[in-house]
Amino acid sequence: MERKSGYVQTVIRSFTVLTFVFIILAGCATDSKVVPAKNEGTSQQKVANEVENNAIRVTQYGKVKGDVDEAGETIIWKGIPYGKAPEGELRWRAPEEPEAWDGELDATKPGETAIQLNQGEVTGGENPLNLDIFRPNTNETDLPVLFYIHGGNNQIGNNSDLNGEYLASKMNAVIVTINFRLGALGFNPLPALKTGDPLENSGNFTLLDINQSLEWVANNIEEFGGAPDNITISGYSSGGRDVMAMLISPLFEGKFHKAISFSGGMTLADVENSQKVFAKAFAPLVVEDNIKTTEEEAYDWLLADDTEVRDYLFSISAERIAPLMGNAAIRMSVFPHLYTDGEIIPKEGFETATFNEVPLIMLTGSKEFTYFANPDPYFKDVVENGTIFTDSKKLDEYNFAVKYGSLLYELFNAQKSAEKMIDTYKAPIYTVDINWGSDAEVVGEEMATIVGATHGMWKPLLVKDGSGLQEQYLDAFNQAGTNELNEAFIAYLSNFLRTGDPNGNELAQWQPWESKEKGRNLLLDANKDEALIGMSDERIVYTDVLEEMDTDQTISEEAKDQIIREVLNGRWFSGQLDEYFGNENLWVE
Repeated sequence: MERKSGYVQTVIRSFTVLTFVFIILAGCATDSKVVPAKNEGTSQQKVANEVENNAIRVTQYGKVKGDVDEAGETIIWKGIPYGKAPEGELRWRAPEEPEAWDGELDATKPGETAIQLNQGEVTGGENPLNLDIFRPNTNETDLPVLFYIHGGNNQIGNNSDLNGEYLASKMNAVIVTINFRLGALGFNPLPALKTGDPLENSGNFTLLDINQSLEWVANNIEEFGGAPDNITISGYSSGGRDVMAMLISPLFEGKFHKAISFSGGMTLADVENSQKVFAKAFAPLVVEDNIKTTEEEAYDWLLADDTEVRDYLFSISAERIAPLMGNAAIRMSVFPHLYTDGEIIPKEGFETATFNEVPLIMLTGSKEFTYFANPDPYFKDVVENGTIFTDSKKLDEYNFAVKYGSLLYELFNAQKSAEKMIDTYKAPIYTVDINWGSDAEVVGEEMATIVGATHGMWKPLLVKDGSGLQEQYLDAFNQAGTNELNEAFIAYLSNFLRTGDPNGNELAQWQPWESKEKGRNLLLDANKDEALIGMSDERIVYTDVLEEMDTDQTISEEAKDQIIREVLNGRWFSGQLDEYFGNENLWVE
């Protein structure tokens, strides 16, 4: 299924940096910087005092002292606690408010990140309930708030994966990024952990952390110049899926005003099936600790609602828990989370007719699956050593996996969710597809092949720094077309934060969905010289993709069968694929 080229394009030809600065900073041109220019004759001591005073704010728990970035454009506070450390008896419990403190809290250094297995190493700790705040270095108040949830399958990552320093100044907004519990410490449905409290019984502790941090923002963000009645929740990858879950959660009703899901989509897990997966994962630890003789006995024991099981689970060190289910690779069957417990998430899941209806943007990339194909054992070695470009057979197999995996992931991230929601969702739904990065004439053959418009490409496009990409690809971000695309992307999101409508002067019109039949994507692309932005009528049909895969003759039937069963199987988007091709261990979205 080749991407259609006949979409309606509006070529953005005449943007200038000054035009976009005017759009983004409209209404605040008269604001003065806190740090005066040197030619105003202000003493260095007075400048230092003004900077220091502006970086000190008073929360409901005490004073926090941040810092100003080197350019003097952004004030930054890091590691502000929004809850007590969820350790000891607070492990697998709803978060509690932080203790108040005396004096000034040093908020110039990152807070602790959640304990996790990342690249084979256990890092972080059990005190991750903290957040960072970024705001422009101006005196302006009532700024829109962008609240961001990082990605990493709810198992790894931290809140530094978004460049809040850049975005706060560029978007003239307050940016909040959060840390929270991850892995089996953030989600755990085992019966022995239930306390009788409906929220704690859910096992969705990460969502409880997000809720706690969102309440902290509502109660304190005005002190940092943010508008508590203009909060946009956003998240990337698993963070985007958390955002989608928040749209159907009664817990979050009225707590946000707009939402952005960056490569998220609808993914939930059944409680009972998830308990079985967790019991199997914890069983080897039970045997290691000589509690039970075999893993089968340990499995049965862990599924009991028993105080002995509860005490044992609390006794295990976080360092031993963090690596559990670390091979999930976006397979819900390996690490199930976001449970349909009936309290935080409705039992009917996304089949509900009740949403927290706010203006919504859902974003995807047209080549999302390169991010997951590259490290997959089937392709890992040839990608790393570069022989994929000299081995035509392996390159054909890679292109097969990326083509169909990306089509299904793209469908899952935006279109499928919009189709499910549109009949009952009363607020505007906007979808956007990034295609930049896949044109070899713009970014080079290597980047177009093994990166493309990959999972997470929105981040380097938004901050224009190539963050997360290898050094040899960074030149692609220093072209006129990419610069125009960056400015337009910033303008769309800035407008959305303020009004719930991304459209504005000089921007190609971004149309919301009208119905299942009338749903269109905004396409973001650029050549070397100019941005290419316009609406697309293209729609992906799951059954058409499966039929095309079935008849595809670009690779051998043996290779096709192996890729379908070992590379594309069991992903968020793979329920129908697994059923169609008879794969075992089905995960049905």
